[in-house]
Amino acid sequence: MQNFKLNRDIAHLAVLQRTELCGHKLKKLRKLLGRYFFSVFLSKYFIDIDQISKNYFNLMYKEFLLLKNYINEYDKVLSIGSGIGGLEVLINQKLNNHITFIEKDYVSKKVKYGWDKENKEAYNNLFLLEKFLLNNGVKKKDFDLFDFDKKKFPHTKFDAIISLYSLDYHYEFNLYKDYLYKIMKPKSVLIFDTIRPEFFYSVFKKVEIIKQDLDTIHKSKRIACRDFRS
Repeated sequence: MQNFKLNRDIAHLAVLQRTELCGHKLKKLRKLLGRYFFSVFLSKYFIDIDQISKNYFNLMYKEFLLLKNYINEYDKVLSIGSGIGGLEVLINQKLNNHITFIEKDYVSKKVKYGWDKENKEAYNNLFLLEKFLLNNGVKKKDFDLFDFDKKKFPHTKFDAIISLYSLDYHYEFNLYKDYLYKIMKPKSVLIFDTIRPEFFYSVFKKVEIIKQDLDTIHKSKRIACRDFRS
């Protein structure tokens, strides 16, 4: 697999979630014409689907190479705020993992891409997420989808929890803190991006910085955490 299978609707959703996929020209038009026009029109009808597919695959493959040392084969994986699931496809295909997703199921009318303390913004569609997974080789038995707003989260213990550019990056970590405490084992790993890694030394016994994004607006760091403090 050198790229992902995308249709226009899924490619459009991918661009809303990660504007870096759309290319320089569309980024300039987004600034010129505004985010709303970009969200509902430009990002759907003026994209190169094949190029989006290649860009997205390359981006997710780099993420997979970084994370693969923290996830064992056959681990139970929980993904929070995954987007359309490209990283999770690679994890499933290469490490034989079952993936559970917690996601929202709507796209905000005006995508803001900012800090949302209450996690009310959303840029996803569970139907398209499922379609993307199936179209890219993930079997139905290998994943489960949970709608965040229905508050019916899975209660199993997970070996690895992933929330890239979502948990504590776009919304408050404490929205999930009590839930994560219940589903993590001492050896479970929680991987997410934050601008305040030093804070989490008071939350977890083990915190490792595994990536730094100093070129981004948020100047975030990706951390791998284990073992909640009591």
